[in-house]
Amino acid sequence: MEFTRQVRSEVSKVTWPTRRETMITTIMVFIMVALASIFFFVADQIMSWGVQLLLSVSL
Repeated sequence: MEFTRQVRSEVSKVTWPTRRETMITTIMVFIMVALASIFFFVADQIMSWGVQLLLSVSL
């Protein structure tokens, strides 16, 4: 019972984000994921091109 009271006390101290803050944060996460995926795609393509170039020169 004491544990339950302590948990309720701590949960009441939490500052929960508003709906607007949650939406903005979610949108920002999606934008960052899209930018990271584009970056890694481009980096992968450049590395692939470089490896193919090295392999074609050595043959």
